[in-house]
Amino acid sequence: MITTRIPSVRNYFPYEPTEDQSYLFGQLDGFLKDQLPGRKVFLLRGYAGTGKTTVVSALVKWLDKMGRKYVLMAPTGRAAKVMSQYSGVPASTIHKRIYRKSGGSESMAFARQPNRSGETIFIVDEASMISNEKSFGESALLDDLLGYVFEKTTNRLLLIGDTAQLPPVGQSISPALDPGVLASSYRCRVEAAELRQVMRQAESSGILMNATVLREELRDAQEATPGSAEANPNIQFVTKGYPDIYKMGGDKLEDGLRWAYRHYGHENTTIICRSNKNANQYNQLIRRTLFDAEDEIEAGDYLMVVRNNYTWLPAESEAGFLANGDFVEVTKIVRRIEEFGCRFADARLRLVDYPDEPELEARLLLDTLHTESPAFPADRSKALYEAVSEDYSHLTTKKEKAAAMRADPYLNALQVKFAYALTCHKAQGGQWPAVFVDHGFLKEDMINAEFTRWLYTAVTRASEKLFLLNFNAKLVDGGAE
Repeated sequence: MITTRIPSVRNYFPYEPTEDQSYLFGQLDGFLKDQLPGRKVFLLRGYAGTGKTTVVSALVKWLDKMGRKYVLMAPTGRAAKVMSQYSGVPASTIHKRIYRKSGGSESMAFARQPNRSGETIFIVDEASMISNEKSFGESALLDDLLGYVFEKTTNRLLLIGDTAQLPPVGQSISPALDPGVLASSYRCRVEAAELRQVMRQAESSGILMNATVLREELRDAQEATPGSAEANPNIQFVTKGYPDIYKMGGDKLEDGLRWAYRHYGHENTTIICRSNKNANQYNQLIRRTLFDAEDEIEAGDYLMVVRNNYTWLPAESEAGFLANGDFVEVTKIVRRIEEFGCRFADARLRLVDYPDEPELEARLLLDTLHTESPAFPADRSKALYEAVSEDYSHLTTKKEKAAAMRADPYLNALQVKFAYALTCHKAQGGQWPAVFVDHGFLKEDMINAEFTRWLYTAVTRASEKLFLLNFNAKLVDGGAE
């Protein structure tokens, strides 16, 4: 009997693989050839520069050649865009793929939709961002993702991510990258591989060299005895000899930003800082000094959506809804409104990460632009809700009033912040050619594993140029001036 030998994914990898990668290809081949049904998950964990994206690109080519069905997904629109670029295949957000609007046209509720795809490989990037705590709909995103994929037990799930990056807000680990969580809480059979060796093609990069050192310091700090000297990371950036990483004082920021905007454009440049307060300050400085902005908001402003919104986009659009983390550009301010103790603007918007989507018109909640919280504060949201509620006091039934409130344009106003400067959690999942990182106020006892993880995540957002802005001199080039 003649049997056809199935080629390895390795055959589609464009470089000589590292030892880690060679072992990974053997594991992947076995995982992909296993056709028996079951909740089977492959974790591909890897540090920056170790070739995760090149491996996934090779895997996609292999799947195409083998005629296998697959789906690419990521937690945010920006992460899906990055995934599409490196794989050469369209990727969608997890939310767009697995949720649908439920309860009729006036409902704001979303529910997991049925999965009609069997014998399909679901590939999910930036899995460190996926939470197993309830925050979307009635259940956690990780619960719904696994429930959706394994509705058909012939499906397979490949989760890709970097355990050194920040975990989901409020969590100490990234549950979607933890084999123990997936096995015990979700009854999955988990196979895992970790890439640690930086590819030779990345060795000339100062960004990746410094990211690797940060990752090693983080690992040592995590493995050390609490309270010991080893538990305190020894962070030392090296900029000398590298053309892609620079130390910069605040007095040079305006010149640096003008250079980056000229070379890359403001959509491909960002500042990453420690707090919303710092981000607000940078955003106002940039608007005032670089764009000569005079009004609170105007055409050309670059914004980030900071709370999921299901009102202003049709469900059948490519994005599905306006998600927390989506970037939009104001193309026109239609009118400004002061009502219910808040400021609003009706504006035309362009979806930055969905270039094929037509412009949309939405009502913006301007107060969010200046809050030091991640979104509109709960007490002010409650006050707005109560004020709007009085407008519907004439409605006689609870059902009528509830329907009117759900459709109210003020309560459904889009919560946004300026997006020239972002916190690290807001930037996670995206990459920019030019990134300025400001670690903010820093005392020696604040240099711990948590800070190192923050710094690693911030640094690895840069793909071409990294600027260390106002960095503590002791952290860069051995303290040399």
